[in-house]
Order: sequence, then structure tokens, then C-alpha cells
Amino acid sequence: MNAYRMKPLAFPWPPLIYGAALAVAFLLQAYFPLAASETDSLIATVAGSVLILTAIVLDVWAMRTLLDCHTTILPNRCSTCLVTSGPYRFTRNPIYLGYTLATAGIGLVMLNPWCLVTAIVASGLTSIVAIKREELHLLSRFGIDFERYCNGTTRWI
Repeated sequence: MNAYRMKPLAFPWPPLIYGAALAVAFLLQAYFPLAASETDSLIATVAGSVLILTAIVLDVWAMRTLLDCHTTILPNRCSTCLVTSGPYRFTRNPIYLGYTLATAGIGLVMLNPWCLVTAIVASGLTSIVAIKREELHLLSRFGIDFERYCNGTTRWI
């Protein structure tokens, strides 16, 4: 394998990507407001709260699973083992999925439809900037075991 594949991300980009997505969504709402129906605000608030709570539970569960397996949480550190338990049984990127759900949930709670758009853009950017690189890193470290894991587990949902 190429030496560059042995290195994970040089910088933990995903939290910054999702933070920027939220900032852009609020700027877009300030300059190009999309009207949200007041009659649906209770439904949006409840749905957004459920998404945010789901995101928090998913992120904490994923981080706890990584810690229990004695590997790093940070995407710019080398993985010491391939984690396939906990939420990693269902998705290869539960933390990033949690970020996406939280961004969409914040948009619903704040009645800011731009958050839904920027959550989709942020997930695409995360796939390009972080996930592709992390998968090369995991493939170089764990080889066929990682390939088997990829064949049985989806990247997002």
C-alpha cells in the first residue's frame, strides 16, 4: 500500500464542516429567508428535538464504543483496531451521521429550512474530505477484514 494511505486525516475536518454548515444556514436564512408555517412549528420542534436527541445518543454510543475498543475517537489519529460493534454494526460512520441528524434537527427546531440543505451539503463534503481518506487508512491497516466489513455495512444508513 502507498505510504499516504497509512495516514488518517491531517486535521479533524468534519466538526468544522458541520459548524460551517450551520453558520451558512443561519446566514442564508438572514439574507434569503424561507418562510416556515407557524401552524407546523410544534410538529417541526418535536421532530427536530427527536432528531437532535437521536444524534446525541448515536454520537455518545459511537464514542463510547470506540473508547471501549481502545481506539481513537479523533479522525486525525491512527486507528488501533477495527470497530464493528455498537452502532458500527449498522453504519460505518455513526458519528458523522449524528452530526448530519443534529444539523437537520437544529434546522427544524429553529424553523430554518436552510439547515436541511446545508446538512446534505455537509454530508457530501464529509464523504469527499474525510470518509474517503479514512476508508483508505482503515483498508491499509486492516485489509480484508475492512473489506468484509464494508461489504456488510453501509457507509451512511
